[in-house]
Amino acid sequence: MSQANQDPGFTHFDEEGQARMVDVSNKAESTREALAAGSISMSAAAYALVKSGSMAKGDVLGVARLAGIMAAKKVDELIPLTHPLMITKVNVEFIFHDEDCAIEIQATVGICGKTGVEMEALTAVSISALTIYDMCKAVDKAMVISDIRLLKKTGGKSGNFVRQE
Repeated sequence: MSQANQDPGFTHFDEEGQARMVDVSNKAESTREALAAGSISMSAAAYALVKSGSMAKGDVLGVARLAGIMAAKKVDELIPLTHPLMITKVNVEFIFHDEDCAIEIQATVGICGKTGVEMEALTAVSISALTIYDMCKAVDKAMVISDIRLLKKTGGKSGNFVRQE
């Protein structure tokens, strides 16, 4: 038996240890939701421009929100072995942290389906952060994207998860 199969938690491997897409055809549909977060820190100058909506490229957070929503809908094209999903909601929010010149990004993704949406929420956060970087790099190339993580997930066979921070 391969090392990949010694842990039954690795469902993306078959009996021979080969990668596979998990068969969810016999799973019951349920309401599922995932909340992910991450952060981008930047110089005080860049932060002030984003917060005031004065960045030369335009509405940084509006574009980043749309990019995150679009990314959540395309996860199956980006990450091998994920399922194409009919997600029912994506919400991307931004929280300003003035003391650190950082913007926290939170994405919530929901579905009524046979598999979870953790990857969709994590991808929405990641692409939102990358979009902020892209739109602000003329002012600050030293921005740092960090702490991308799953905060909470509900529904499905594995039940609920809440990160203890």
